[in-house]
Amino acid sequence: MDPYNILIKVLVYAIPVIFAITLHEAAHGYVARMFGDNTAWMLGRVTLNPAKHIDPVGTVLVPLATVAFTGYMFGWAKPVPVNFAHLRQPQRRHSIYVAAAGPASNVVQALLWALVLRVLAEFSANNGLVGSFWMSIAEKGVFINVIFAVLNLVPILPLDGGRIVANMLPPRAAYSYSRLEPYGMPILILLMVTGAFSYVLGPPVMLATNGIFSLFGLQ
Repeated sequence: MDPYNILIKVLVYAIPVIFAITLHEAAHGYVARMFGDNTAWMLGRVTLNPAKHIDPVGTVLVPLATVAFTGYMFGWAKPVPVNFAHLRQPQRRHSIYVAAAGPASNVVQALLWALVLRVLAEFSANNGLVGSFWMSIAEKGVFINVIFAVLNLVPILPLDGGRIVANMLPPRAAYSYSRLEPYGMPILILLMVTGAFSYVLGPPVMLATNGIFSLFGLQ
């Protein structure tokens, strides 16, 4: 294991991951405030300050370990608190908007990183090592945000996709579905450990990533 290569890999991943996590969580709080819930705002979580969203284990230790030993990065941030009972009517529709705000922010970031990569590619002849470093960051920015968006749209609670599904179901079915939430994280960890996520998420991630690269003429 080459410590230098690991350090470079961590540095390349760190910037887009911090942005991806920070804007994802802030988006939840911002949209919740738009529709009547000030919980996250009062707790100072509707902010672009990464320190407010970092979880020592999920945002630091787990990502470092996974990128060092697997070449991929997995992690999570401190969830933004949302009191869905405070949302204005129609409450369930607004709950969907709040849940969808996080993945939507990652889609926007993926497009912006692709734009940055396109601009850097136009001047690649004069970029040198510094330019190549930032091109790597921009490329990983696209990939990481696509992963964040796709992963969070998986219809398993407590992921955003699970919140969306729960608010689309009839009330009785939604209640039964919500009772599965305690099992959500163990299921996600099991899927990750067994490598099943690669088969489930791999195709949509690669399809979306290649689509964005093609959109910006990067292929």
